[in-house]
Amino acid sequence: MKNPVPMTLTRRGLGGLAAGLGVALALSACGGSPLATPSSSAPSGSAAGGSLVVGSADFPESQVIAEIYVGALNAAGLTATSKPNIGSREIYFKAVQDGSIDLVPDYSGNLLSYVDKEATEVSAEDVYKALPGKLPEGLAVLEPAKAESKDAMVVTKATAEKYQLKSIEDLAKVCKDFTMAAPATFETRAYGFPGLKANYNCELKGLQPFNDGGGNLTLQALLEDKVQVADIYTTTPSIADNDLVVLEDPKNNFKAQQVLPLYSKAKMTDKAKEALNNVSKILTTDDLINLNRAVSGDQKQAPKDAAAAWLKDKGIVK
Repeated sequence: MKNPVPMTLTRRGLGGLAAGLGVALALSACGGSPLATPSSSAPSGSAAGGSLVVGSADFPESQVIAEIYVGALNAAGLTATSKPNIGSREIYFKAVQDGSIDLVPDYSGNLLSYVDKEATEVSAEDVYKALPGKLPEGLAVLEPAKAESKDAMVVTKATAEKYQLKSIEDLAKVCKDFTMAAPATFETRAYGFPGLKANYNCELKGLQPFNDGGGNLTLQALLEDKVQVADIYTTTPSIADNDLVVLEDPKNNFKAQQVLPLYSKAKMTDKAKEALNNVSKILTTDDLINLNRAVSGDQKQAPKDAAAAWLKDKGIVK
Protein backbone atom coordinates (compact mmCIF):
# COMPACT_ATOMS: atom_id res chain seq x y z
CA MET A 1 0.00 0.00 0.00
CA LYS A 2 1.30 3.41 -0.91
CA ASN A 3 1.53 6.20 1.58
CA PRO A 4 -1.68 8.26 1.82
CA VAL A 5 -1.61 11.76 0.41
CA PRO A 6 -1.53 14.19 3.37
CA MET A 7 -4.71 16.17 3.78
CA THR A 8 -6.50 15.02 0.63
CA LEU A 9 -9.39 17.42 1.21
CA THR A 10 -11.66 17.34 -1.81
CA ARG A 11 -15.17 17.85 -3.10
CA ARG A 12 -18.11 17.23 -3.73
CA GLY A 13 -21.12 15.63 -1.49
CA LEU A 14 -20.64 19.27 -0.61
CA GLY A 15 -20.25 19.09 2.97
CA GLY A 16 -23.08 18.43 5.40
CA LEU A 17 -23.62 20.39 8.48
CA ALA A 18 -21.73 18.04 10.79
CA ALA A 19 -20.08 19.85 13.63
CA GLY A 20 -16.92 19.18 15.50
CA LEU A 21 -13.43 18.35 14.39
CA GLY A 22 -14.28 17.84 10.71
CA VAL A 23 -15.68 21.34 10.41
CA ALA A 24 -12.77 22.90 12.24
CA LEU A 25 -10.25 21.16 10.01
CA ALA A 26 -12.13 22.03 6.84
CA LEU A 27 -12.25 25.69 7.79
CA SER A 28 -8.62 25.89 8.83
CA ALA A 29 -7.39 23.98 5.79
CA CYS A 30 -9.40 26.06 3.39
CA GLY A 31 -8.30 29.33 4.91
CA GLY A 32 -11.51 31.23 5.19
CA SER A 33 -15.02 31.42 6.54
CA PRO A 34 -18.48 32.01 5.14
CA LEU A 35 -18.12 35.63 6.23
CA ALA A 36 -14.72 36.12 4.64
CA THR A 37 -14.33 39.16 2.43
CA PRO A 38 -13.55 38.64 -1.27
CA SER A 39 -9.92 37.61 -1.50
CA SER A 40 -8.70 37.51 -5.08
CA SER A 41 -7.05 40.48 -6.69
CA ALA A 42 -8.77 42.05 -9.68
CA PRO A 43 -7.84 44.64 -12.28
CA SER A 44 -9.09 48.20 -11.98
CA GLY A 45 -12.35 49.07 -13.65
CA SER A 46 -15.52 47.03 -13.68
CA ALA A 47 -17.62 44.98 -16.04
CA ALA A 48 -20.80 46.33 -17.54
CA GLY A 49 -22.75 44.29 -15.02
CA GLY A 50 -20.55 45.33 -12.12
CA SER A 51 -17.87 43.46 -10.22
CA LEU A 52 -18.60 39.74 -9.97
CA VAL A 53 -18.13 37.78 -6.75
CA VAL A 54 -17.35 34.11 -7.27
CA GLY A 55 -18.14 31.88 -4.31
CA SER A 56 -17.03 28.35 -3.51
CA ALA A 57 -18.09 25.47 -1.34
CA ASP A 58 -16.18 24.29 1.71
CA PHE A 59 -13.66 21.97 0.04
CA PRO A 60 -10.47 22.69 -1.94
CA GLU A 61 -11.59 21.49 -5.38
CA SER A 62 -14.47 23.96 -5.40
CA GLN A 63 -12.14 26.71 -4.24
CA VAL A 64 -9.62 26.00 -7.02
CA ILE A 65 -12.34 26.04 -9.68
CA ALA A 66 -13.70 29.30 -8.27
CA GLU A 67 -10.22 30.86 -8.50
CA ILE A 68 -9.96 29.62 -12.08
CA TYR A 69 -13.25 31.37 -12.85
CA VAL A 70 -11.96 34.56 -11.20
CA GLY A 71 -8.71 34.45 -13.15
CA ALA A 72 -10.48 33.83 -16.46
CA LEU A 73 -12.92 36.69 -15.86
CA ASN A 74 -10.11 39.08 -14.94
CA ALA A 75 -8.10 37.97 -17.98
CA ALA A 76 -11.11 38.89 -20.13
CA GLY A 77 -10.98 42.45 -18.77
CA LEU A 78 -13.75 42.04 -16.24
CA THR A 79 -13.59 42.58 -12.49
CA ALA A 80 -14.01 39.49 -10.33
CA THR A 81 -13.13 38.50 -6.78
CA SER A 82 -13.53 35.28 -4.82
CA LYS A 83 -15.42 34.53 -1.64
CA PRO A 84 -14.18 31.09 -0.58
CA ASN A 85 -15.42 28.43 1.77
CA ILE A 86 -19.06 29.48 1.97
CA GLY A 87 -20.30 26.05 2.97
CA SER A 88 -22.48 23.26 1.61
CA ARG A 89 -24.83 23.58 -1.36
CA GLU A 90 -27.67 24.35 1.03
CA ILE A 91 -25.76 27.49 2.00
CA TYR A 92 -24.10 28.68 -1.22
CA PHE A 93 -27.23 28.15 -3.32
CA LYS A 94 -29.06 30.64 -1.11
CA ALA A 95 -26.08 33.00 -1.36
CA VAL A 96 -26.46 33.09 -5.15
CA GLN A 97 -30.18 33.66 -4.75
CA ASP A 98 -29.82 36.57 -2.32
CA GLY A 99 -26.98 38.22 -4.23
CA SER A 100 -24.26 37.59 -1.64
CA ILE A 101 -22.33 36.00 -4.51
CA ASP A 102 -22.93 36.11 -8.25
CA LEU A 103 -21.79 32.64 -9.26
CA VAL A 104 -20.30 29.43 -7.90
CA PRO A 105 -18.89 26.24 -9.43
CA ASP A 106 -21.30 23.36 -9.02
CA TYR A 107 -21.83 19.77 -10.14
CA SER A 108 -24.67 19.04 -12.52
CA GLY A 109 -26.22 15.88 -11.07
CA ASN A 110 -26.19 16.89 -7.43
CA LEU A 111 -27.46 20.34 -8.35
CA LEU A 112 -30.39 18.79 -10.23
CA SER A 113 -31.18 16.53 -7.29
CA TYR A 114 -31.09 19.55 -4.99
CA VAL A 115 -33.65 21.56 -7.00
CA ASP A 116 -35.74 18.53 -7.97
CA LYS A 117 -35.66 15.68 -5.49
CA GLU A 118 -37.77 13.55 -7.84
CA ALA A 119 -35.44 13.98 -10.84
CA THR A 120 -34.74 10.69 -12.62
CA GLU A 121 -32.18 11.90 -15.17
CA VAL A 122 -28.75 10.31 -14.76
CA SER A 123 -26.77 10.82 -17.99
CA ALA A 124 -24.67 13.96 -18.51
CA GLU A 125 -26.81 15.07 -21.46
CA ASP A 126 -30.15 14.47 -19.76
CA VAL A 127 -29.09 16.10 -16.49
CA TYR A 128 -27.88 19.26 -18.23
CA LYS A 129 -31.01 19.41 -20.39
CA ALA A 130 -33.26 19.19 -17.32
CA LEU A 131 -31.49 21.80 -15.18
CA PRO A 132 -32.71 25.09 -16.74
CA GLY A 133 -36.36 24.22 -16.23
CA LYS A 134 -35.84 23.26 -12.60
CA LEU A 135 -33.83 26.24 -11.35
CA PRO A 136 -35.62 29.09 -9.56
CA GLU A 137 -36.30 32.27 -11.49
CA GLY A 138 -33.20 34.43 -11.73
CA LEU A 139 -30.72 31.54 -11.62
CA ALA A 140 -29.13 29.70 -14.52
CA VAL A 141 -26.18 27.50 -15.47
CA LEU A 142 -23.58 27.84 -18.19
CA GLU A 143 -22.03 25.13 -20.35
CA PRO A 144 -20.72 22.08 -18.48
CA ALA A 145 -17.09 21.03 -18.60
CA LYS A 146 -15.99 17.55 -19.60
CA ALA A 147 -14.50 17.51 -16.10
CA GLU A 148 -16.57 15.34 -13.81
CA SER A 149 -16.23 14.64 -10.11
CA LYS A 150 -18.62 11.98 -8.91
CA ASP A 151 -19.41 10.46 -5.57
CA ALA A 152 -18.11 6.90 -5.44
CA MET A 153 -18.40 4.00 -3.05
CA VAL A 154 -14.79 3.12 -2.29
CA VAL A 155 -13.25 0.21 -0.39
CA THR A 156 -9.69 -0.93 0.28
CA LYS A 157 -8.18 -3.54 -1.99
CA ALA A 158 -8.09 -5.96 0.95
CA THR A 159 -11.82 -5.51 1.59
CA ALA A 160 -12.62 -5.89 -2.11
CA GLU A 161 -10.66 -9.15 -2.29
CA LYS A 162 -12.03 -10.53 0.98
CA TYR A 163 -15.67 -10.02 0.01
CA GLN A 164 -15.23 -10.23 -3.80
CA LEU A 165 -16.52 -6.71 -4.35
CA LYS A 166 -16.52 -5.16 -7.80
CA SER A 167 -19.80 -3.25 -7.76
CA ILE A 168 -22.37 -1.82 -5.38
CA GLU A 169 -24.51 -4.84 -6.29
CA ASP A 170 -21.83 -7.02 -4.71
CA LEU A 171 -21.65 -4.71 -1.72
CA ALA A 172 -25.37 -5.16 -1.08
CA LYS A 173 -24.68 -8.69 0.16
CA VAL A 174 -22.61 -7.38 3.07
CA CYS A 175 -24.03 -3.88 3.58
CA LYS A 176 -25.56 -4.79 6.92
CA ASP A 177 -22.06 -5.44 8.30
CA PHE A 178 -20.41 -2.30 6.89
CA THR A 179 -20.13 1.17 8.38
CA MET A 180 -19.68 4.01 5.90
CA ALA A 181 -17.68 7.25 6.07
CA ALA A 182 -19.43 10.13 4.34
CA PRO A 183 -20.77 13.64 4.97
CA ALA A 184 -23.68 13.75 7.40
CA THR A 185 -26.02 14.69 4.55
CA PHE A 186 -25.36 11.32 2.87
CA GLU A 187 -27.88 9.78 5.24
CA THR A 188 -30.78 11.76 3.76
CA ARG A 189 -29.78 12.83 0.24
CA ALA A 190 -31.40 10.97 -2.65
CA TYR A 191 -28.16 9.35 -3.80
CA GLY A 192 -27.15 8.43 -0.23
CA PHE A 193 -28.81 5.91 2.04
CA PRO A 194 -32.25 6.28 0.34
CA GLY A 195 -30.77 5.66 -3.12
CA LEU A 196 -28.63 2.73 -2.01
CA LYS A 197 -31.68 1.08 -0.48
CA ALA A 198 -33.96 1.77 -3.45
CA ASN A 199 -31.47 0.84 -6.18
CA TYR A 200 -29.46 -1.93 -4.56
CA ASN A 201 -31.36 -2.99 -1.43
CA CYS A 202 -28.24 -1.95 0.44
CA GLU A 203 -28.88 -0.96 4.05
CA LEU A 204 -25.60 -0.12 5.75
CA LYS A 205 -24.87 -0.83 9.39
CA GLY A 206 -24.29 2.85 10.07
CA LEU A 207 -22.76 6.16 9.06
CA GLN A 208 -19.59 7.71 10.45
CA PRO A 209 -19.98 11.37 9.45
CA PHE A 210 -16.96 13.34 8.24
CA ASN A 211 -17.10 16.85 6.84
CA ASP A 212 -13.85 16.71 4.86
CA GLY A 213 -15.35 15.81 1.49
CA GLY A 214 -13.66 12.42 1.24
CA GLY A 215 -10.39 13.86 2.54
CA ASN A 216 -7.78 12.79 5.06
CA LEU A 217 -10.10 11.96 7.96
CA THR A 218 -12.29 9.83 5.69
CA LEU A 219 -9.24 8.16 4.14
CA GLN A 220 -7.62 7.29 7.47
CA ALA A 221 -10.87 5.83 8.82
CA LEU A 222 -11.06 3.60 5.75
CA LEU A 223 -7.39 2.55 5.82
CA GLU A 224 -7.61 1.76 9.55
CA ASP A 225 -10.82 -0.27 9.02
CA LYS A 226 -12.79 1.98 11.35
CA VAL A 227 -15.20 2.08 8.42
CA GLN A 228 -15.39 -0.45 5.60
CA VAL A 229 -16.67 1.76 2.78
CA ALA A 230 -16.35 5.47 2.08
CA ASP A 231 -17.82 8.15 -0.13
CA ILE A 232 -14.74 9.49 -1.93
CA TYR A 233 -14.96 11.57 -5.08
CA THR A 234 -13.50 10.22 -8.28
CA THR A 235 -11.09 13.15 -8.67
CA THR A 236 -9.44 12.47 -5.30
CA PRO A 237 -5.75 11.52 -5.77
CA SER A 238 -5.80 9.28 -2.69
CA ILE A 239 -7.80 6.64 -4.61
CA ALA A 240 -4.87 5.81 -6.91
CA ASP A 241 -2.22 6.63 -4.31
CA ASN A 242 -3.63 4.05 -1.89
CA ASP A 243 -4.73 1.43 -4.43
CA LEU A 244 -8.36 1.82 -3.39
CA VAL A 245 -11.19 0.18 -5.31
CA VAL A 246 -14.06 2.24 -6.73
CA LEU A 247 -17.16 0.06 -6.85
CA GLU A 248 -19.04 0.10 -10.13
CA ASP A 249 -22.50 1.66 -10.13
CA PRO A 250 -24.48 -0.26 -12.80
CA LYS A 251 -27.84 1.20 -11.74
CA ASN A 252 -26.57 4.79 -11.84
CA ASN A 253 -27.31 5.65 -8.23
CA PHE A 254 -24.85 8.51 -8.65
CA LYS A 255 -25.82 10.91 -11.43
CA ALA A 256 -23.42 12.49 -13.91
CA GLN A 257 -21.53 15.28 -12.13
CA GLN A 258 -20.10 17.68 -14.69
CA VAL A 259 -18.54 20.88 -13.39
CA LEU A 260 -20.50 23.98 -14.42
CA PRO A 261 -21.10 27.53 -13.17
CA LEU A 262 -24.34 28.26 -11.32
CA TYR A 263 -25.04 31.99 -11.57
CA SER A 264 -27.46 34.81 -10.91
CA LYS A 265 -28.73 36.52 -14.05
CA ALA A 266 -28.68 39.94 -12.34
CA LYS A 267 -25.10 40.88 -13.23
CA MET A 268 -23.93 38.26 -15.69
CA THR A 269 -22.87 39.70 -19.05
CA ASP A 270 -22.26 38.01 -22.39
CA LYS A 271 -18.55 38.71 -22.04
CA ALA A 272 -18.48 37.00 -18.65
CA LYS A 273 -20.41 34.02 -20.01
CA GLU A 274 -17.92 33.67 -22.85
CA ALA A 275 -14.96 33.72 -20.47
CA LEU A 276 -16.50 31.05 -18.24
CA ASN A 277 -17.60 28.88 -21.17
CA ASN A 278 -14.04 28.99 -22.48
CA VAL A 279 -12.88 27.48 -19.18
CA SER A 280 -15.48 24.73 -19.41
CA LYS A 281 -14.35 23.84 -22.94
CA ILE A 282 -10.89 22.84 -21.74
CA LEU A 283 -11.26 21.77 -18.08
CA THR A 284 -10.91 17.97 -17.81
CA THR A 285 -11.26 15.35 -15.10
CA ASP A 286 -7.50 14.78 -15.21
CA ASP A 287 -7.05 18.51 -14.62
CA LEU A 288 -9.16 18.22 -11.45
CA ILE A 289 -7.13 15.27 -10.19
CA ASN A 290 -3.88 17.17 -10.79
CA LEU A 291 -5.23 20.35 -9.19
CA ASN A 292 -6.40 18.39 -6.15
CA ARG A 293 -2.98 16.80 -5.89
CA ALA A 294 -1.29 20.21 -6.08
CA VAL A 295 -3.50 21.65 -3.32
CA SER A 296 -3.95 18.65 -1.05
CA GLY A 297 -0.80 16.64 -1.71
CA ASP A 298 2.83 17.29 -0.80
CA GLN A 299 2.95 20.59 -2.71
CA LYS A 300 0.34 22.18 -0.45
CA GLN A 301 -0.36 24.93 -2.97
CA ALA A 302 -2.96 27.54 -2.16
CA PRO A 303 -6.07 27.16 -4.36
CA LYS A 304 -5.34 30.57 -5.90
CA ASP A 305 -1.79 29.56 -6.83
CA ALA A 306 -2.88 26.23 -8.31
CA ALA A 307 -5.54 28.03 -10.35
CA ALA A 308 -3.02 30.61 -11.58
CA ALA A 309 -0.66 27.86 -12.77
CA TRP A 310 -3.49 26.10 -14.64
CA LEU A 311 -4.66 29.35 -16.26
CA LYS A 312 -1.13 30.09 -17.46
CA ASP A 313 -0.57 26.54 -18.70
CA LYS A 314 -3.78 26.70 -20.75
CA GLY A 315 -2.89 30.11 -22.22
CA ILE A 316 -5.83 31.92 -20.63
CA VAL A 317 -3.47 34.14 -18.66
CA LYS A 318 -0.22 35.25 -20.31
